[in-house]
Amino acid sequence: MESSGGAPFGCDDPAGGEDERLRGGVPLLYVLRDMPGELDALLETLLEPGHLRVGQLEIAVVEERYEVRHVEDFGRAELELFTRPEDARQLSLYDEAGDFRPLKTAPNLRRGWLLRLGTIADLHRALDYFYPAMLGVWRDFHAGRLTPVPLRTTLARQTGMYAVTRKLTDEQAQALIGSFCRSDTGCLKRILWPIAPGLPVASLPREKFETADSGDEMPLFCHEACNLLVAKAREVVKSSKTT
Repeated sequence: MESSGGAPFGCDDPAGGEDERLRGGVPLLYVLRDMPGELDALLETLLEPGHLRVGQLEIAVVEERYEVRHVEDFGRAELELFTRPEDARQLSLYDEAGDFRPLKTAPNLRRGWLLRLGTIADLHRALDYFYPAMLGVWRDFHAGRLTPVPLRTTLARQTGMYAVTRKLTDEQAQALIGSFCRSDTGCLKRILWPIAPGLPVASLPREKFETADSGDEMPLFCHEACNLLVAKAREVVKSSKTT
């Protein structure tokens, strides 16, 4: 008999090399490592070209202020104006149909708004409402401090009603990840973890695993399977027992 349990263990919504960009002739992350408010400073540096794309967000520096909008609203007039970083929480809570978004990195952020902020600290706070901890994850990846966790390791930690996910086969895992994690309908993050050491995910396009920055974009990185994927894995295993 399966015992009951709480939420699955996984990376809540919420391996790389040193960043080679320089500030005063010193690699950027060496400068930032001991700097108070280092993530604010990092974000400010990323915005030096005047704009930055993060997930479905387009961030622009306009007259010493920061404007955030849906990437598909770039150049569009008559957007509803918001001016507090806390407004990002409400903007990211529901999709276009008014349905709750359980995964912040899903590609269903609603459109039609403009968030105008006056300081880099406010922008950082807003970004954490839209995509929690993703700036810090990006920083840690480029500093070589981010360790991807294989799916098998995540599933091995499960207890109670989610312990059954350990029985997920490699074939089931490939199929599940290929449908649940795809960027156009599932999640915008780029996957860093394998199914198991030596067994990479092979059911998604190559672009899903690219880690290089494009220059005007900060990729969203996934270093461990999320609790939503773990919950879906339970459904797969349970359904296979009844067929």
